[in-house]
Amino acid sequence: MKYLKNSMLLMLFAFSLSVVAQEAVKNNQHLFDNVSYRQGNVYRTASGKPGPEYWQNSADYNLEIALDDKNHTVSGTVTIQYINNSPETLEFIWLYLEQNRFTETSRGTLTTSVLGSRYAGDVEGGFELNNVSAKTATGTSSKYLVTDTRMQLFLDKPLAAIGGKVTISMDFKFKVPVEGMDRMGRLETEAGIIYALAQWYPRVAVFDDVTGWNTEPYLGAGEFYCEYGTFDVKITAPANHTVVCSGILQNPKEVLTKTQQERFAKAEKSDETVYIIKPDEVGKAASQAKPNGTLTWHYKMENTRDVAWASSKAFIWDAARMNLGNGKTGMAQSVYPKESAGKAAWTRSTEFTKASVEFYSTTYFPYPYYNAINVAANVGGMEYPGVSFCHYQSVGSDLWGVTDHEFGHNWFPMIVGSNERLYPWMDEGFNTFINHYSTAAFNKGEFSTSIDKPRNLVNYLTYEKREGIDTAPDVANARNLAYTAYYKPASGLFMLREYILGPERFDNAFNSYIRHWAFKHPQPNDFFNHMENVSGENLSYFWKGWFYGNGNIDMGIASVEEYQGNYLITVENTGEIPMPLELQVIYSDNTTENVRLPVEIWQRGNTWSHLLKTTKSVQRVVLDPNKMLADVNMLNDTWNKL
Repeated sequence: MKYLKNSMLLMLFAFSLSVVAQEAVKNNQHLFDNVSYRQGNVYRTASGKPGPEYWQNSADYNLEIALDDKNHTVSGTVTIQYINNSPETLEFIWLYLEQNRFTETSRGTLTTSVLGSRYAGDVEGGFELNNVSAKTATGTSSKYLVTDTRMQLFLDKPLAAIGGKVTISMDFKFKVPVEGMDRMGRLETEAGIIYALAQWYPRVAVFDDVTGWNTEPYLGAGEFYCEYGTFDVKITAPANHTVVCSGILQNPKEVLTKTQQERFAKAEKSDETVYIIKPDEVGKAASQAKPNGTLTWHYKMENTRDVAWASSKAFIWDAARMNLGNGKTGMAQSVYPKESAGKAAWTRSTEFTKASVEFYSTTYFPYPYYNAINVAANVGGMEYPGVSFCHYQSVGSDLWGVTDHEFGHNWFPMIVGSNERLYPWMDEGFNTFINHYSTAAFNKGEFSTSIDKPRNLVNYLTYEKREGIDTAPDVANARNLAYTAYYKPASGLFMLREYILGPERFDNAFNSYIRHWAFKHPQPNDFFNHMENVSGENLSYFWKGWFYGNGNIDMGIASVEEYQGNYLITVENTGEIPMPLELQVIYSDNTTENVRLPVEIWQRGNTWSHLLKTTKSVQRVVLDPNKMLADVNMLNDTWNKL
């Protein structure tokens, strides 16, 4: 999803609110109750792994299309080899036609505020479809219904369970929107138009063991949920265009000059950025493999859920080697117009892309693709497997932030294939969380990050119109979406790692979750179950308190009293979310002692008295001394001896 700048982060949510103490609750006992997410079945186990009978369907795509830069249209043919691995027969196949969002009568257009939003888009588009067919072993059908951004394609006979195959094909055409909901579009530059193409072909919806067919319409904030497969893509464009696409270029000798081929080979061995097309070569005949007419660029990508591409005669093109761990290498690349070049701008894009992908590859899960291509476009920031669209005017920390965020999405949801349309926190929140660590590691901390300051959320957490993380993206208030999808879940994971579990236990569980659900479709319960089983911790209070509903953390120090030569420290919980408690005791001789109390103290009520055994005089007691919790009331965090 669109990258959210640091300048929009947390503390700039312009609410004129004071911190208010939360009304006391009777207790938090209900949050510790056993809940349904611990139940497993043959498809998804109680330990949060794919079960022994887990299945998912697959779709391989063959796409042959042409870009008409005079009429700004894309036309061509898609052929889909779809395999039904489910245990039930299928009478029809649902497909997404997401370009249909760009019409006056689409549900997305009609549910966009008249005041506009970043998900507004052109309304002169939509698919033109012809020669639609679905061929199975028993026959061919051409019967289908189109409803908004979805197509129901009927089969001649039900598709067999556990291995039934159907070949779906159709011709399609659409006009490329200028404003494509901040996910795709056309950008006018001095040297030519940049076409950034996404959601550009009819594709199969996911059929899973939880919902069956996932047919939520494409409205705006809700993103995507896709099956995995192999993509074979042939893009015919004007000969003076450079075309980049998800996957690996199959015919470099046909579309690149000899000089460009040599430079590309040099970049594959270089940790420093190498130009493929230099700034002073843009638009010149010497940079074209063919003087006029068209060229067909052939790309292929395996085990991916999507592909995106870009085409322009305005592209500067540079690249460098990525070191992905275990001896594996890849290529970081950037394409951008002259307007974007500069040492503080897109000239650093490949450096940023390389560092980002290398960090995630060696820290969480090996990057599965060869190329990572950053495209300068009129898109604030949008991710696709192996390709990101980032705003052409981004510079400095903003360019690092958007590049890092969009390439981080290759792990969530490109590798771990969650349902973004329903659970944006499982990709945006997880990705924002890992962005914190990547940013901290980049170039000795050149750029700052705010996720390690959960109290920055307090203004939002005490806002009367706040919404929970579990709010669906298409119905969340536009002012709240950054918090429900990005910042609150990311801060929750930060607290879980740094405060509740500790880095070692968290990392073991989190990396195991990625490993077990790579190229599969996890649900929220799968994540909850797996984190608990690997970390060995019952976290029901945390999932139910932080990820569902609008409760808040508010713990405080009620009193510190001398008791039989020692001290009784009484703490209270006036919030709705219990948490483990860390106290720092400062003695009169300026020495300190930290006390850790488990979350289970709140199973016994709202107050707890801890016996501190010491012969020293207590001068001060501070709750959460490192400010790791998003505690909404700081006024009761400190006790001072009078």
